[in-house]
Formats: sequence, C-alpha cells, structure tokens
Amino acid sequence: MRKENRFEVIYTEGTSLSDNGQKKIMVDKETGVTYLVWKSGYAGGITPLLDHSGKPVVTVL
Repeated sequence: MRKENRFEVIYTEGTSLSDNGQKKIMVDKETGVTYLVWKSGYAGGITPLLDHSGKPVVTVL
C-alpha cells in the first residue's frame, strides 16, 4: 500500500545551486497551511506564509 504525500509543491523557482537558492511554495494537504521553503547549498529554511493579520494562509487544494 502506497502512502500519499502530505505536502504538495504548488510553485518552484530557481535552483539550490544558484546564489539566490531555490524557493518553493508548499501546501500541507491535511491542514491547508501554505509554507515557503528555501534551500541554497547545504542551508535552508521553512516558514508558514501569513496574511495581513498574522494568521497562516490556508489554501484549499
């Protein structure tokens, strides 16, 4: 039985080998929370996207 992926990549820009790194927008299919993921070489980070009032952006897939 194959387990379905929890996260879906909805946007990708750049490459992890470039000076600006690779940026991805990902959505958690269970909660709908949208994240910005950045990777450059061996470094990287992840943060939820927030709306104007500081609440997480929720995307329905």
